[in-house]
Amino acid sequence: MSDDRVRTPEVERFLTALSLLKTDEERYAFLVDVCTVREIHDIAQRLDVAERIDRGEVYADIQEDLNASATTIARVAKCLNYGEGGYQMILERLKTVSAAAKCDDQDAPCSASSAD
Repeated sequence: MSDDRVRTPEVERFLTALSLLKTDEERYAFLVDVCTVREIHDIAQRLDVAERIDRGEVYADIQEDLNASATTIARVAKCLNYGEGGYQMILERLKTVSAAAKCDDQDAPCSASSAD
């Protein structure tokens, strides 16, 4: 369920702006203009943390390997378990993209279901 404090008209407009970005270059240019370098790295780190939690890795290992704070790891874990489902959605899509990339690197036919 969405938090009405977050889903403001300005946020809705931002979501629309994101949907208009068509290429990696456009997404990168917009991200660099909108966020600080630190914010970009923090967001990217959260995605890395989510992937590792999803794989069942130990929090202490994630903290050490990614230099992520315990607070960040706990926040991401909370979102994975009780959030809006955004992390799960994007992690599944990233698995599909990763599986497709592996298939492209091989000579033999491959099925996207190998992402599981």
